[in-house]
Amino acid sequence: MPLPVTETSPDAYRGLDQWPSAQILSAIVAAQTQAVAAVEAAVPVLAAAGEAIADRLRSGGRMVYVGAGSSGLMAQIDALELPGTYGIPAHLTPVLLAGGDAALLTMPAAAEDDGEAAVHAVVAQKLSARDALIALSASGYTPFPLAALREAKWRGALTVGIANNPDTPLLTAADFPVLLATPPEVVAGSTRMNAGTAQKCALNMLSTLIAVRLGHAFDGLMVNLQADNLKLRGRAVRIVAQACALPEPEAAALLARAEGNIKTAIVLHHIPSASVADARARLAAAQGDVRAALAVPQP
Repeated sequence: MPLPVTETSPDAYRGLDQWPSAQILSAIVAAQTQAVAAVEAAVPVLAAAGEAIADRLRSGGRMVYVGAGSSGLMAQIDALELPGTYGIPAHLTPVLLAGGDAALLTMPAAAEDDGEAAVHAVVAQKLSARDALIALSASGYTPFPLAALREAKWRGALTVGIANNPDTPLLTAADFPVLLATPPEVVAGSTRMNAGTAQKCALNMLSTLIAVRLGHAFDGLMVNLQADNLKLRGRAVRIVAQACALPEPEAAALLARAEGNIKTAIVLHHIPSASVADARARLAAAQGDVRAALAVPQP
């Protein structure tokens, strides 16, 4: 069986350890650029997967991430960003990481081989047809995410497999197989580099699309931002100012009237006759989508 691309060592990198430092770094940048470009081919399947996952979240389901090693860390980073940026509650985006939470500090190498632990983790989450699971593995063979994906699929959950090698079990088993055909690593097998960069890019794309489809973006603005520090409170004011074409002092006053809720503030501005309660009711009827809320007929 030929080596997976992620494990190969091209002739182009022979003598790497003897190269000038700048040449090594230039080679890494060039490979990383190719890795990001490789994600373009996955746009159609990522788009379809994003629509399907958004439907499940909109109906009360969850989006579960699974990974081991560097792939697991990419998943964890993506999940951690969603509550603050888009207001998606953390309990809706759990991460099943090989080795558990302890792997965030020290990654136990053997944990990725424990398929039984992955099955137990999926069972503990009580996944069903309402849910979706995203499994990542650079090789496409890693037992932990593969076992988790198969168990989740058996339980009826929608499954997305993200891998960097073609024709691998993770892609074959997934409802939505996402191949990120990255070039060989500059240091063979160091998949935190090209493979990891492409995985992070794909996850950025997927979770952002999901948030947009859930109504958490209006134009190019993060209108479900959770403004819980000084920097974000300033950003919230600027978002309202831009969305409503208002000076920042007026935007701040409108946001205060909306009790800090950006979506409510935008609805209040565009429908001057609306009360705060009316604005909230419109948003609830539109499942949180600002543009749809503005189109809700007047009672």
